[in-house]
Amino acid sequence: MKILVTLALVTLFAFTASAQNNHAADESAMRDAVKQLETGWNTKSGATFAKPFAEDADYVVINGNYIKGRAIIESQHQRIFDTIFKDTTIKLTVQQIRFLRPDVAVVHVKGERGSSTPSLIQDAMITLFMTKEKQGWTIAAFQNTAIASPGR
Repeated sequence: MKILVTLALVTLFAFTASAQNNHAADESAMRDAVKQLETGWNTKSGATFAKPFAEDADYVVINGNYIKGRAIIESQHQRIFDTIFKDTTIKLTVQQIRFLRPDVAVVHVKGERGSSTPSLIQDAMITLFMTKEKQGWTIAAFQNTAIASPGR
């Protein structure tokens, strides 16, 4: 009987360790996707910025507008990189990753947009819904919410 209990506990611990290792790899892939968004913005590449998005991704812009699809996300970001946001940078920091299922996660990201133009400086809280697909983790939905500055 002791052997069966010991075997069951060893199996449980091995399964738990395996699940934690899988989460670590998944979390790393999600952080890489967020880093790619940051790199795309800072190099002013709409293609690089849009690459982690699913083909049919939903995107809510910081001003509340809604766009759909990687191609539109790419072209609209290239447009703003070439114009109003050409002299801005962003810093993205993953705050939390929460698995809803093994293949679906909610990722909260703090965004900080910097600029030499004070009116373009903005902080945001970004919510990503990410799904694990054959090609890896992709952003299925993106919600960008401005953080109001004190006194506004």
